[in-house]
Amino acid sequence: MSKGGGRTKKSEYFERLRRLLEEYPSIFIVNVDNVGSNQMHQIRHALRGRAVVLMGKNTMVRSCLKGLISEYPQYERLMPHVKGNIGFVFTKGDLKETRDLILSNRVKAPAKAGAVAPIDVFVPAGNTGMEPGKTNFFQALGVPTKIARGTIEIINDVHLVKAGNKVGASEATLLNMLNISPFTYGMSVLQIYDNGACFHPSVLDVEERTLIDHLLNGIQTIAALSLRINYPTIASVPHSLINGYKDLLAISVATEYTFAQSEKIKEYLADPSAFAATVAPAETAATPGATTAAPKEEEPEEESDEDMGLDLFG
Repeated sequence: MSKGGGRTKKSEYFERLRRLLEEYPSIFIVNVDNVGSNQMHQIRHALRGRAVVLMGKNTMVRSCLKGLISEYPQYERLMPHVKGNIGFVFTKGDLKETRDLILSNRVKAPAKAGAVAPIDVFVPAGNTGMEPGKTNFFQALGVPTKIARGTIEIINDVHLVKAGNKVGASEATLLNMLNISPFTYGMSVLQIYDNGACFHPSVLDVEERTLIDHLLNGIQTIAALSLRINYPTIASVPHSLINGYKDLLAISVATEYTFAQSEKIKEYLADPSAFAATVAPAETAATPGATTAAPKEEEPEEESDEDMGLDLFG
């Protein structure tokens, strides 16, 4: 290929990457180790209309991103992840649905000597159909066997290869002899870029209820801390107003000072039966057919945040 042709292809790639970055708000950074050309074609076909796959040399990708950072500084967040055998999947669709589509296309593969096992590999118990002459091979790998009906039978399940370890030549040979293809290969999602933010794909599995609970816990913590140190924040101001209102009610009850909202409370304190009379109809409505017990004259409890159902400021 001539230098001119190489520069043209590089320029075309830069332009395509730039266009995709500007057009799509979300990007999946995917690892494509052990993904063949035929499988890549199937993945592109499955994503058609939902996402666009773009592969390229890391040096070209980094060079293109560096040229865009001055205009689009948010793309600098992609730079640390452009390493290894990676590619980009651009999408405008739902991130979780797109992630599932990316991961759904997987193919079985035999164990190869020297390959790192992505999962634990077990050899199941049962008859292998192999002749007794190969017993020594099983024994060398610590696989317990016995001879049954003239063939080798594995007595117990055996943990042959641990996840993260390299597959040895003997282990690979045994798995191939048993016609076991323990691994599946396909794209894996390393990172997700969405509207300027990068995050791990596990974030997509966090339930909405969990996020809301974390948010509420954070608001409660901020409110409690703000109230404790007398520093007003958006979270603490409503509580400060309610506490101030309660203080006004307490002052009004203890003195001659009065205002519209405190007058009702003073009336209830002067005649507790009036408060009981307002509560009894509501209880009767909640339990139709129940016999209404005689109201007990009790001192009203200390006001809660609802302030006995009174409107705080109206």
